Amino acid sequence: MVLEQAVITIRPGTGREFEYALSEARGVVAGAAGFVSIEACRGIERPDEYVLLIRWRTLEDHVEGFRGSEAFGRWRALIGPFFASPPVVTHLATVLGDGGAP
Repeated sequence: MVLEQAVITIRPGTGREFEYALSEARGVVAGAAGFVSIEACRGIERPDEYVLLIRWRTLEDHVEGFRGSEAFGRWRALIGPFFASPPVVTHLATVLGDGGAP
């Protein structure tokens, strides 16, 4: 399992519209091969900063499959207009997890 982390800074004052577009875009990414789950978090101290966490079965499912697909274009068309700067994307591997228990 691979965790994609995207730090997204949006244009000030567009949070509500971005979140709506992101909820629409969720359906696009959820249909991709290898997609497992998605979570979006908004900054408390920096409300124009979001962290998007998407779990993929493999790195290739994201980088080669989704990013190389027509669906990626639809995804970016929905949320890209809100970006203040390009997202910073990294891929992470779990080294310790508790399955979400508090």
